[in-house]
Amino acid sequence: MAMKFPHAICCALGFLLILGCSDKAKDLFETAVFEENQNNVPHARELYEELIRAHPSSKQAELAKARLADLTAR
Repeated sequence: MAMKFPHAICCALGFLLILGCSDKAKDLFETAVFEENQNNVPHARELYEELIRAHPSSKQAELAKARLADLTAR
């Protein structure tokens, strides 16, 4: 029984590590799009800007720039 406890801890830590490696840029972009679709444009802008600052070289940053430009043109 003593050997199962360390194994369980290792499994739990591994699971948390996997969860921590989610694609933050993608998550931010999807949330911003959701906010935009809910007509919460100010929050969508904030999320797009945060995405661009935090993940400038991601493909989502390029999409966020395009979305910001579109929101500004409205």
